[in-house]
Amino acid sequence: MAAEASSSPPSVIPLIINGKEEVPESTFDVISPYTNQRCWATASASPQDAIRAVEAAEAAFPAWSQTKPTVRRDILLKAADILESRLVQNAEYMRTEMGADVGASQYFIVPLGIRMLRDIAGRITSICGSVPVVEEEGQSAIVYKEPMGVILGIVPWNAPYVFGVRSAACALAAGNTTILKSSELSPCSYWALARAFEDAGLPAGCLNLISCRPQDAPQVVNTMIEHPAVRKINFTGSTAVGRQIARCCGQNLKPCLMELGGKNSSIVCADANIETAVKGVLAGAYLNSGQICMATDRILVHSSIAPTFMEALKSALNSNLDPSSPPPTLVNVASKARVERLISDALSSGAHLIHGSANQTSEAQLEAGVRMAPVLLGGVREDMKVWQEEAFASLAACMVVDSDEEAIRIANSSGYGLSASVFTEDLRKGLAMAKRIQSGAVHINSMTIHDEPALPHGGVKNSGWGRFNTAQGLEEFLVTKSVTWMD
Repeated sequence: MAAEASSSPPSVIPLIINGKEEVPESTFDVISPYTNQRCWATASASPQDAIRAVEAAEAAFPAWSQTKPTVRRDILLKAADILESRLVQNAEYMRTEMGADVGASQYFIVPLGIRMLRDIAGRITSICGSVPVVEEEGQSAIVYKEPMGVILGIVPWNAPYVFGVRSAACALAAGNTTILKSSELSPCSYWALARAFEDAGLPAGCLNLISCRPQDAPQVVNTMIEHPAVRKINFTGSTAVGRQIARCCGQNLKPCLMELGGKNSSIVCADANIETAVKGVLAGAYLNSGQICMATDRILVHSSIAPTFMEALKSALNSNLDPSSPPPTLVNVASKARVERLISDALSSGAHLIHGSANQTSEAQLEAGVRMAPVLLGGVREDMKVWQEEAFASLAACMVVDSDEEAIRIANSSGYGLSASVFTEDLRKGLAMAKRIQSGAVHINSMTIHDEPALPHGGVKNSGWGRFNTAQGLEEFLVTKSVTWMD
């Protein structure tokens, strides 16, 4: 019961620096897309606050890095138990801040974050070095795996419990201390995550939480990147912002782990099971209102089954319509306006609507929240913005192709490479196609959205580099040290 009670949010979502919650003079409002109204205020950090957070993490590092692996493991496992005890409330925070539905928040994202945390905790005791045999007689060597120091994690709004665990817990598991710079759109969810670690007994300063106004973010983030104590940065978010962060990291010679945007393709082959493909494509396109980096933006359908597949798609979309239920929610008005421009531009350039409407904005709808019913476009071309730019909304586009070769070429023509899927009844062909698709992940006969503790997660090309999850995720936050001695 105590764990439940301590999860109630304060009137202003605070910073957490060196184990203490702080509310500076500067705050800003968080707008709920459910109502398009203020849901709460949150603290806005200054560059000086950010420096104090880095210094707190730096001071905590020597003790935490020497803490026995089993102690670190038990703290992370306890944090997972606390998150599980608060699951319903934490999912509610996420829905209030970013408009996710119950299915995405309570039964997908929050439980996935908890599973990831337990998996990371279980891997801590497996961190070890090696004892190579060196060339010179009478000399020996040992190779250590050591924590790096202070890690800065910069995380987005759309799956806060997953991204917060990936960013902070992987660093902590490896013996590092960290600062989590939360999204201005979902600060309460990140506060709830940080509180779970604090309530689990994580020492003060090991995990510090910073939030700030969007206009202050470049200065606050750059101040932390430039601080000598910060040894690595991990960023999950848009490719555009990732470029800016990578530029600052490069100028300061700081390594960075980047999980960026995606323009993900689903290829439906001539021999695909239509029912399986329709379910996979629609789930991949519209889960969490399409606001997932792995969401299906592009559907490539073989011409021999295109008419049958399109009819099945339309039928499935129409059968899912419930006139009494409001449309899915997008995170804010700006996001919806951007997506409507993508749709209008495509329609004016020759595309057509397979499902949905071009303009869904009205005063009545704005009063009811920021909502957008699913839209599916056909007749798109490769040069259209809707085919090239990440939608991050309940929007997908279809293109008919005449061969698997053409489908692979078009899928690879994207500057992104995060996730893809292939629907075929021939596993050999599916595996052969997966090898040729330029993507961090390819899923055969399932949707493009797939993230779980056992699988490395990350992209190629403009979707970033490095990997979260599994042993590779821990390796990202460790350095290798070689030590030799004369016997």
